[in-house]
Amino acid sequence: MLRILALTTLLATGLTAVHADEARKALLYKNPQCGCCEGYAEYLRKNGFEVEVKPTNDLAEISRKAGVPEDLQGCHTTFIDGYVIDGHVPIKSVEKLLTERPDIAGISLPGMPMGSPGMVGEKTETFTIYAITKDGKKPAVYTTE
Repeated sequence: MLRILALTTLLATGLTAVHADEARKALLYKNPQCGCCEGYAEYLRKNGFEVEVKPTNDLAEISRKAGVPEDLQGCHTTFIDGYVIDGHVPIKSVEKLLTERPDIAGISLPGMPMGSPGMVGEKTETFTIYAITKDGKKPAVYTTE
């Protein structure tokens, strides 16, 4: 019995170590001409994500299909671990989403607020990040930063 427990512990520890070493993957769709989206991709990379960037002329359609209402769309749409992250969402909110794993489609910081990750300038306002529901109901505030 002790051997089985030791083997189970060893396997679990090994699997956890392998999983912890894997890069978290992000797929970011952006308009081909947008430079701030590359800034957001770099921001995600600096925070431990492996980011694949795909330029597209169908960004609004990609966001719409992911459940992001038109008035909450940002200038790029990112998919991470089954969630949509639309716009320049700060890493603190992304980490909260991935840790808590709420039953929502994702989160959004609409528009291109100054000072948000990947954008130039100083942050001059509180960012409101919205929860994107799976059922298409009106999104609620997820968090503020």
